[in-house]
Amino acid sequence: MAENNALELNLGLGNNFGGHVGQSPRQRCPAPFLLKTYDLLEEGEAENSTKIVSWNEEGTGFVVWSPAEFSELTLPRYFKHNNFSSFIRQLNTYGFKKTSSKRWEFKHEKFQRGCRHMLGEITRKKCEPSVFPAYLKSSSEENATSSTEENNQQQQQQQLMEENKNLKKERLELQMQIDECKALEMKLMACLSQYMETTQNKVRRLC
Repeated sequence: MAENNALELNLGLGNNFGGHVGQSPRQRCPAPFLLKTYDLLEEGEAENSTKIVSWNEEGTGFVVWSPAEFSELTLPRYFKHNNFSSFIRQLNTYGFKKTSSKRWEFKHEKFQRGCRHMLGEITRKKCEPSVFPAYLKSSSEENATSSTEENNQQQQQQQLMEENKNLKKERLELQMQIDECKALEMKLMACLSQYMETTQNKVRRLC
């Protein structure tokens, strides 16, 4: 009887071990940032908010169509802040890549539409870079370029104002010269008239 119980116990343990061999390893829980980013895209499609942010056509990445509205409306709802640059830095720490120079499109091979189960495979970088990624740096350079353009515009405006001032001064000087010429013309006409009158009187006397 004891041998039968021992045999049943061994068989039971064998079945349990066999069951574990066939199971897949436990999946890692996705980071809250990834879950929220995925949810805002899915809920955005359901709420027809795709003009602000949406999956790309292939579903292999997403596009922030309106960074201003995304910062003002979407970020506070999901992340309790409205800092677009901070959101991009978070994407960078999880290995997302900006894939277009003309729009804010980001991709990660494990972040795809309809593949929520793959989010657990996305891991945070061990060492976050101390400098901004290229697309943030270019944004900073754009701001610097914008400031330079504003300074150039101000300088051009000052130059135009100075030039306008000089033109007004030249106009006044020319007007004074014209007035002097007119006065001289009047004197010459008066002298000529007086000369003609004197000449006519002499002619009459001779006749």
